[in-house]
Amino acid sequence: MDADSPLQRRVDRAERSPLKRRPKQLDAPPTVFEAGSGSGGPAVKPGDGTGTDARQRPSGASAGFTDDEAALAAAEQEALTVDPLVRARAREIARRLAVPRPRAQPSGRRGVGELVSVRYRGGSDDIDLDATLEMLAERPVPDEEDIIVRERVRPPRSVVLLVDVSGSMKGERIRTAAATVGALAAELEQDALGVIAFWSDAAVLLRLGQPIRPLELLDAMLRVPARGLTNVAFPLELAAQQLAGVPDRGARVVLLSDCVHNAGPDPRPFAGRLPRLDVLLDTTGEKDVDLGRQLARIGRGAFRPVGSFTAVAPALTAIFTP
Repeated sequence: MDADSPLQRRVDRAERSPLKRRPKQLDAPPTVFEAGSGSGGPAVKPGDGTGTDARQRPSGASAGFTDDEAALAAAEQEALTVDPLVRARAREIARRLAVPRPRAQPSGRRGVGELVSVRYRGGSDDIDLDATLEMLAERPVPDEEDIIVRERVRPPRSVVLLVDVSGSMKGERIRTAAATVGALAAELEQDALGVIAFWSDAAVLLRLGQPIRPLELLDAMLRVPARGLTNVAFPLELAAQQLAGVPDRGARVVLLSDCVHNAGPDPRPFAGRLPRLDVLLDTTGEKDVDLGRQLARIGRGAFRPVGSFTAVAPALTAIFTP
C-alpha cells in the first residue's frame, strides 16, 4: 500500500483513534483449525488453513500451530451437541435461501460487468455489426451463433465469508449465520466461496473454490467450539491468505460479526490489505457499530446492519448489486 495513498491515510487516522475497548493481548499466537469429520459429524482439528505442515510456527504475530491430537477431546465434542430443533430450523433457513434465484434472462450475467462481444445465445439484441459482418464473410450460410452481439459479462468472483462464532451461537445468531451461508451459496453458485469461522482462534470450514454444500457448511459451523473472546484481526489475515494470487477484481471478504473486538491486534490495518471488505453487523446483542463502519470504510466495502435472519438476503443483494 502506497504510504501517501488516500487509503493509507485513512488507515493511519483509524489507528490513531483508539478502539472503544482495549483488546486483551493474547499470550500465544492464535490457532487455525481445519474442518474435519468425526463420529458426531463435522468438527474441527488443528491445522494451518493453508495446507502447510501443522508443526510450523510463523515468526510474526499471525497463526500459531499445534502438535495436539487432530480431533477434539471427547468431552469437548460432547459439548458441541446442537439441539435437534435448533439445527433443523437453521437447516431449513439455509436450504430455502440456498436455492438459486430464477434468472430473468437466458444469460445470468447480462447487465453486469464489462461490455464484450460474444456469440448470440438468445439473451441480447445488441448486434456487434462489424464483428458479425466479418463472421458472415467467412460463412456464406451462417448459423444463428454466427451473429455476434454485445453483452455485459461479469468476471468470476472469489468471496471469503468470515462468521463470528464467539460467545454463544444460539437463537437469532444461528438463524442469521444460516441465512448468510444459504444466501451466499445461491449468489455464488458459479463462483468461488471460502468460509472461515472465528472466535479468538479460527476454523477454515471451506477453502476458496471447493464445492459449496450449504447444509454441510452449516453443520460444521454449528459444531465449532464457540469461545468468549473475539479476535477480528485474525480472520481478516487468513482471508488475505486465501485471496493471495486472486485478481483483486471480483475478490472480496464478507464479515458477519458484532465487531466487539476484545482480543488480539487492531483489526483496522488488516482491513486495508484486502481487495474489498463488506461488513454485515450482527445487531442481535452487544455490538460495536463504529468499528464495523471503520472496517468497511477502510476495506472500501459496504456496511449493513442485520438484526434478524430475514435482513440477510436484502443486505447481501445490496452489497452484490453493482
